[in-house]
Amino acid sequence: MKYFLWKFIIVATVVVLPIFFFIKENPFDTTSFLSLEEKRMVAWQRARMQINPGRTNHLETFKNMQKNSEPLKNVNSRILIGAPPTKKKLLTIGISSVQHPQRSYLLDTLQSLFFASSPSEMKHIIALVHLADPDPKWLDQMVSNISSLFKPYIQARQLVVINTPLKNYLPLKDPKKKFNDTPAYIAFRSKQNMDYAFLMNFATNHSDYFLMIEDGVKCAPGFVTQIATILSAWEYKPYVTLEFSELGFTGKLFRTRDLPRFVHFLLLFYQQTPCDYLLSHFLDLLMKKKPIQFFPSLFQYMDNYSSSDGKFSSLSSKELEENDIDYPSNPAASIYTSLQVANGSVVMNAYSLDENFFYTKEAKAGSHLTVVLNIPAKVIQVQVLTGSDQKGENQLKEGQVELGYDTSNRYNDCDDYILLGFLVNGVLNKQVLSEQSGKKVKCVRLLVTAPAPSGIVVRHINLWIK
Repeated sequence: MKYFLWKFIIVATVVVLPIFFFIKENPFDTTSFLSLEEKRMVAWQRARMQINPGRTNHLETFKNMQKNSEPLKNVNSRILIGAPPTKKKLLTIGISSVQHPQRSYLLDTLQSLFFASSPSEMKHIIALVHLADPDPKWLDQMVSNISSLFKPYIQARQLVVINTPLKNYLPLKDPKKKFNDTPAYIAFRSKQNMDYAFLMNFATNHSDYFLMIEDGVKCAPGFVTQIATILSAWEYKPYVTLEFSELGFTGKLFRTRDLPRFVHFLLLFYQQTPCDYLLSHFLDLLMKKKPIQFFPSLFQYMDNYSSSDGKFSSLSSKELEENDIDYPSNPAASIYTSLQVANGSVVMNAYSLDENFFYTKEAKAGSHLTVVLNIPAKVIQVQVLTGSDQKGENQLKEGQVELGYDTSNRYNDCDDYILLGFLVNGVLNKQVLSEQSGKKVKCVRLLVTAPAPSGIVVRHINLWIK
């Protein structure tokens, strides 16, 4: 009996003392964003981990506590430019920016974002910029530049600029050195974690999804449509983040309802490690071991500059290097169409790699030309060329290209199609954004979306496979 009593006293001491030590070494001041109860629960969980880490999921109590958390209410981020949209958008694109010693990349990033988005795409997004540098001269200059360069987007409520006063930031307390980092860099990335947290906190209620891009990136044309297509396919699937770039924190997409939990996590461990590593740990806590990545990357750094580490680097997307496009593959396939075949024309010519073409005298809305691969493949790029090569006549003005997947073993069709993109001036040339472990494509369908007033020439449907 005495043995069990002593064992209980020892275990209780091991559990309780770390809790009091954690609370003593981490005083609960008014600048903290976690309640006293939350910190007690985190301390208790850490003590349990020290006793039996194999049976305890790291910070499980904290995770459960934050399932229904709301945005932080005691953070006073202020709007410097613009106004939030009156109706909820599909996507908020967040950018956090500070001064850089060489030059400012923010204006270039915004210009790339807006130029890569069509007017119809802009109706569904809001760009949210967090000017996170406390220098008042820099703030005034950036506000002036943004106001003059992007006035139409500001007036349309498509661009909002905010700032968070320094009094809202947590202090640096005895930062621990990791990865041979200098004290200056530790301070930089600790503040950056808070910059990102305040940006996400402000973004929570303005859209259904939030996409983070870094200051100093360029955006692929049509990236909004490509992301919207993926979101449609993943609407009812479980995930924490979808990744549209493998570089730093750029291209990470969240459901906005999940942002508060990650914001709390960033602010709890803001001094521990950079934000992209914290995200990796966060996914581990939620038992999401494998990131959900889509390729090719939709974002690239400008001039090899990464704002996630505040310095120049040689980082580039390995996916772009691997997908160095050469001649089309056009694997063996059958062609099916509901278009009226003109005399002497052969529908297979649309898929051939020579100079032959397919011609139809009439194209009704809803008619199609579908390539059905003999063996489903990983398609990485699709090119559709219509119209006369020299004069641009006989183009398909209103049409779209779709990728098809087959789950029911159909012979000459697919049962699941997703939009790849629209023809512009009779042409589509687009890389396929696919999940790393995604399904293989069986069908590529050219669909007519409006009646064509004259005949149509389909010169080439070219496919590249991997």
